[in-house]
Amino acid sequence: MQKHPIPNIDDERTRLSSAATGLQVMLAIVGFSALLGALWLGWNNSDELRSFTASYLVSYMSFLGISLGGLFFAALQHLTRAGWSVTVRRTAEIISASMPCMVLLFLPILVPLLLGMTGPYYKWLDPELVAESSLLQWKKPYLNLPFFFARAAIYFLTWVLLARFYYKNSTRQDVEGGPELTRRMEKVAPVALILFGLTVTFAAFDWIMSLEPTWFSTIFGLYYFAGSVIAALAAMILFAIALQCRGYVAGAITVEHYHELGKLMLGFVIFWGYMAFSQYMLIWYANIPEESAWYLQRQSGSWMWVGLGLLFGHLILPFLGLLPRAVKRSKILLGAWAVWMLVIHWIDIYWLVMPTFAEDHLPFGAMDACCIIAIGSLMLAAIVKIARKCELIPTKDPRLEEALSFENF
Repeated sequence: MQKHPIPNIDDERTRLSSAATGLQVMLAIVGFSALLGALWLGWNNSDELRSFTASYLVSYMSFLGISLGGLFFAALQHLTRAGWSVTVRRTAEIISASMPCMVLLFLPILVPLLLGMTGPYYKWLDPELVAESSLLQWKKPYLNLPFFFARAAIYFLTWVLLARFYYKNSTRQDVEGGPELTRRMEKVAPVALILFGLTVTFAAFDWIMSLEPTWFSTIFGLYYFAGSVIAALAAMILFAIALQCRGYVAGAITVEHYHELGKLMLGFVIFWGYMAFSQYMLIWYANIPEESAWYLQRQSGSWMWVGLGLLFGHLILPFLGLLPRAVKRSKILLGAWAVWMLVIHWIDIYWLVMPTFAEDHLPFGAMDACCIIAIGSLMLAAIVKIARKCELIPTKDPRLEEALSFENF
């Protein structure tokens, strides 16, 4: 039985005002300034490019996960023909449409490799190390620079095209209306999610796991995927709250939608914990040196405390915190947990990447802060630019009324 009337959104503000242009410019200036600051710090650091590489890769993979998680959410809603999510789906489409910006932000990782500055990056690029390791020689047909570039091009091309497909067709429907575009997006969804799963898995292998080329885990791609979806859901929650605080889509996104996003975030917190435990348990049980050395490094010194922090901060605390119904129906409390999950997502990527560059200490410093600000601000500038060009909700989606009347029981 319906407990509340369907909101009337005819008079709602569903397009950003001209003031958003100033925000976009400000974010771009802050982002470029922070990026120049990070480059300057890296150049004047004793390790030069090595320190910049590590810090930049951590923040890049963290924010890339948000964009990828948005793409997953948009495709998943069409695969399942979900009606409840129509009014929040546009936030995911806008976030994923920032993928071209993430392609450009990959250049500080890619260009030094193109210029032959391979030392600070991936160990499999060291010919002496490869010559000494039979395992790396066996992996050489996969771990080589030309194939690395080719795979990166395939990943980004797939993500950009899929993100553009869903964003363009969804916003086109705002003008044309009708169910035809919805059916088109639903038909593409199965193929889109298969391509998404393959590309995200291999990108996680290439850009993070291959930092330690003698270590491998078939679960690693799922581990990165789970954390990315959590971060994307957190970003969507904060995006919706920010819009409503400015008077946009006040009736279109209700407490019921926040409740559902909170449930999804809780579900993926559990899924992330399951992936983390499965990966650790299998490697611990097998006790193979090539596999266990990766965890041994992260269970030594200061890194042990980061790992324990992830156990509590990424699984136990958010599980207990997001479990109550009242938390998921409170924008303040749910927003606080969303901020928490974005921070802990960055710490998770930090724990994956940084021990390769600093084995015995936590090297967090000004360069890390600059990289966070740089990539985060530039990605936000791209999101604001995209959001300015479209409606903030799919105004002519055939399932809009279902979303407006959605109710948790």
